[in-house]
Amino acid sequence: MQRTSTYQPLLAWFATLGSAWVFVLVTLGAFTTSIGAGMAFPDWPLSNGSVNPDGWLTDVAMFAEHSHRLSGAMMGLITIALAVWLWRRESRAWLRRLGWWALAIVILQGLIGGKRVLLDSLAMPGFEMTFGQMLRIPHGVLAQVFVCLLFAIAAGLSRTWVERAGGLHGAASEVTRRWGFWSLFLLLTQLWIATAMRHNYAGMAIPYFPWSTAEGAILPLHWDFRVVLQFAHRVMAVVLSVVIVGYVRALWRDPAIAPLLRKLGLFLVALLVLQIFLGAKVIWSGRDAYLTTGHVIGGALTLATTFLVVFFTARGSIDGVATPRA
Repeated sequence: MQRTSTYQPLLAWFATLGSAWVFVLVTLGAFTTSIGAGMAFPDWPLSNGSVNPDGWLTDVAMFAEHSHRLSGAMMGLITIALAVWLWRRESRAWLRRLGWWALAIVILQGLIGGKRVLLDSLAMPGFEMTFGQMLRIPHGVLAQVFVCLLFAIAAGLSRTWVERAGGLHGAASEVTRRWGFWSLFLLLTQLWIATAMRHNYAGMAIPYFPWSTAEGAILPLHWDFRVVLQFAHRVMAVVLSVVIVGYVRALWRDPAIAPLLRKLGLFLVALLVLQIFLGAKVIWSGRDAYLTTGHVIGGALTLATTFLVVFFTARGSIDGVATPRA
């Protein structure tokens, strides 16, 4: 068994495939939740006792749930192969550890998803949701962590990272790194709020946008748990918009930042604008399932892009070497 830290094209492309496939999984999971199809099948891991249940290709609820399960199984196989491949061929210990962490999370995600189905009827005293329904929230949160792990692995295996190509060898300034940290932290916080909001059926708790009432008030007329979640999601969107724009500005003002990362910063601003537009359309449409799914995908893509930029600007400390400023 020969381990190396040189660029391995097959392994790098396989990791990129895994990073792309996770968005198939996220899309199908978001659509399943958006149409309320999470209990289309009452059993697990099979669907109505079969890997090819009758009617799943013609019934939209059955298709959403079963295709989500099939894509999850494929994601599991990809992650197993990636973790083993990294362990056998990659010399960098941090990359091998990320592979095992990704495998642990995908296994845990499968178990949580299964228990969400099997424990759907288990009532929780004092709560509106059953225990199975509550499991949807950690399932959604872990999905975001998993996306970041896959992108970290793919970035670390890329030719750009290994060979320090494309000018991505300069160290970002402390100011740029600080903007990046807060952008990523607030984005994760926003996505966790969104996960809790979606699974508590709070997506239309405030049915107006951009105001909170039909009369144009900023604050809602009444408050409950769902309204708090929806309002917090909106406030965080404003804060996050300011911070992300500040981060992109810092990227463009930092002479050590490569042109590729600056362009990713502009792409991040475009994603931010698209997210705000989709969020507004979700409210105006009364929570259309396709628009809601698009909003979830946009959130995952915004997270992945932000993480990728932050990860590359921290390259020196991740590889354990001091990278001087240009």
